[in-house]
Amino acid sequence: MYHPDLLKHPDLLRHPDSCPALVLNADYTPLSYYPLSLWPWQTAIKAVFLERVDIVDHYAREVHSPTHVMKLPSVIALRQYVKPSQHPAFTRFNLFLRDRFACQYCGVQSDLTFDHVIPRSQGGRTTWENVATACAPCNLRKGGRTPQQAKMALYVQPIRPTTWQLQEHGRSFPPHYLHQSWLDWLYWDIELEA
Repeated sequence: MYHPDLLKHPDLLRHPDSCPALVLNADYTPLSYYPLSLWPWQTAIKAVFLERVDIVDHYAREVHSPTHVMKLPSVIALRQYVKPSQHPAFTRFNLFLRDRFACQYCGVQSDLTFDHVIPRSQGGRTTWENVATACAPCNLRKGGRTPQQAKMALYVQPIRPTTWQLQEHGRSFPPHYLHQSWLDWLYWDIELEA
């Protein structure tokens, strides 16, 4: 039988590994929305002891050492502001996020690859402005041709996004799990778990 406190605080049942800390910048905005800026509990506690972060909120779950008992932090804020870079790195993940995880030719959201708008065989380079998300069938159909040659229109011309634009796009893709203590710091309108 469960202790009554366990029924009031489901966090007490959680394994520490399932208690990540939401990381906020010094201005109390999340470092990242997608992926959500989370640190494992060990990293969060180490940062607390090194005085690099302040604890904003915590889980009911505690961890123990021979000399300390500490509630696991659920929300922490950096003490030093980290200025986000203006432009994100060109990665497959960031490309898909820029294009909202949808093929830029047909809108499908599965079997995604990336396509060189001007094919490399025609001198196209791997840059933000020349690469678009494409599903495998559209990428195969387009082949080594330009969209005009293949008679395939892009929904949106590829651009080099800013970090802010990717963060805004990331808000459209909330994670499957959000802890109640994170609510005041995130901007998604969805049902949240305790």
